Amino acid sequence: MSSESPDLLVTRFAPSPTGYLHLGNARTALLNFLAARKAGGRFILRVEDTDEARSNEDFMTALFEDLHWLGVHWDEGPDIGGPHTIYRQQHRRTIYEEWLSRLDSAGLTYPCFCTPAELNISRKRQLAAGQPPRYAGTCRNLTSEERAERLVRGLPAALRFRVPQGQVVSFVDLVHGEQRFNTDDIGDFIIRRTDGSTAFFFSNAVDDALMGVTLVLRGDDHMTNTPRQILILQALALRVPQYAHVALLLGMDGAPLSKRHGDTSLRELRDRGYLPGALRNHLVRLGHSCVTDGWLDDAALIADFDLKRLGRAAAKFDDAQLRHWQKETVAHLSTEEFVSWIAAVLPPGLDAQKQAQFVTAIRGNVELPSDAKQWATVVFGKLEEFEPAALAAIREAGEGFFTEALKVIGQPGAEFKPAVKALGQATGNKGPALFMPLRAALTGFTHGPELAPMLALLPVAEIQARLEHARRLAV
Repeated sequence: MSSESPDLLVTRFAPSPTGYLHLGNARTALLNFLAARKAGGRFILRVEDTDEARSNEDFMTALFEDLHWLGVHWDEGPDIGGPHTIYRQQHRRTIYEEWLSRLDSAGLTYPCFCTPAELNISRKRQLAAGQPPRYAGTCRNLTSEERAERLVRGLPAALRFRVPQGQVVSFVDLVHGEQRFNTDDIGDFIIRRTDGSTAFFFSNAVDDALMGVTLVLRGDDHMTNTPRQILILQALALRVPQYAHVALLLGMDGAPLSKRHGDTSLRELRDRGYLPGALRNHLVRLGHSCVTDGWLDDAALIADFDLKRLGRAAAKFDDAQLRHWQKETVAHLSTEEFVSWIAAVLPPGLDAQKQAQFVTAIRGNVELPSDAKQWATVVFGKLEEFEPAALAAIREAGEGFFTEALKVIGQPGAEFKPAVKALGQATGNKGPALFMPLRAALTGFTHGPELAPMLALLPVAEIQARLEHARRLAV
């Protein structure tokens, strides 16, 4: 067992590499990381890949990359090692067999020969009778001769844990308070599958104990798993950790977030240009109440985190809230960080002065790199498309408006504000009727960054060409 100090808080995140990390699991990882850092403890990453048919090395590599990108860093794990040596479950089978043999020696396991079809029929009968579905104990009381006969015939056998009868398993959950479960409602459960791989109930609990995990912080969909794992740990005389079951994270459709939700993988949001600070600020407020309403940097996130403020009510991942925190995070980027973030959409070879001018001009209107790409096309490319509202504004302004604009806007040495004032005097247009068609003609949009800094980046010939094009469109 672990030699960790009993006073040291040790948390863990134990994902299965069967797909890209979805936001529900990303939040679980973040909360465990923050809990460990707040307490000056340790955070472990353990990969639960006993399901080798579905586990994927590429997904595991992506998992490491995405967690580091999010700002979640571990003290022990498969990629960096640690005092517990092995952090992938498929490499821990010898360890599991040792602890399974201890249960077997204590008479707490038995082989189960029931087929999936038989178990399904039993489950349906129980549900039809209004009973909670649990294993009926079909193989529990087989004689040694009956078991031997089935094994000789080569029947596949799972291994079940013999749940003690007539007892109560209780524990104090840090979120939900005292929890009590009658063992008679649990039923004997599988701890090793017919293919020889260990089941979640067993390997997850044993690993937590052997790695010195003192707090298991996970979604409350695991609440009913906890009494089973406590029974195993007690039977093996292993330390039972504290538990905190945080409310599930839901999508806007009200269903729990999972790998089946399209754009809710961390990888997809990352690829779209969302920043890690935005995800951290949104996720930490889902199922956990922050004292600070404003944007939190890494140190402030840790300082603000408190296990006592984990919530029971389900929280919904909200795209609008994520966009809010994205805007806040963009605002907190340094100029160098901002340029690095949008570098892929900038023209190659752009000199530092124009780069700085462009960033200053557009920054307040950029939420994602795709927004910067749009304005980079406007400033450094050719204006070939107009949004419908822009075309409407150009045509409403009329040919005469742009005939006058060509006389004053974009002339060598002309300053923007006096030129626009002169255009207003010449056309009689004021306010939106003055600025909107001008913006539409020069950018293709009716809204966007302040126009003067944008025009300062455009060659005079290009400004004139765009106004002439708008004049022809307005005819």
